[in-house]
Amino acid sequence: MESNGLSQEEIEMHLEELNDACELPWHVEGEHLKKRFLFKGFNAAFGFMTRVAIKAEQIDHHPEWTNIYGRVDVALTTHDAGGVTKQDFSMATFMERISGL
Repeated sequence: MESNGLSQEEIEMHLEELNDACELPWHVEGEHLKKRFLFKGFNAAFGFMTRVAIKAEQIDHHPEWTNIYGRVDVALTTHDAGGVTKQDFSMATFMERISGL
């Protein structure tokens, strides 16, 4: 799979780096980089989503996601490129960084 300059090997390398410090891992499914985040409750999950939404607006790169109480399921893809790109990994890294706050 080639996505905006990323070879399959590069995707695997970025995924390994991303998951190196994660309790629950990210994975690639089809054209999406996915993860389930678990929070203590709805307020924590919604706070996380709010911070991500602000960042998404700033960089014009928006996640596909669902929220059920303390759970947030995230799918990242770059529609213009038809798959996972460096921008998706950048957003995933940001999400990881703020998920424990």
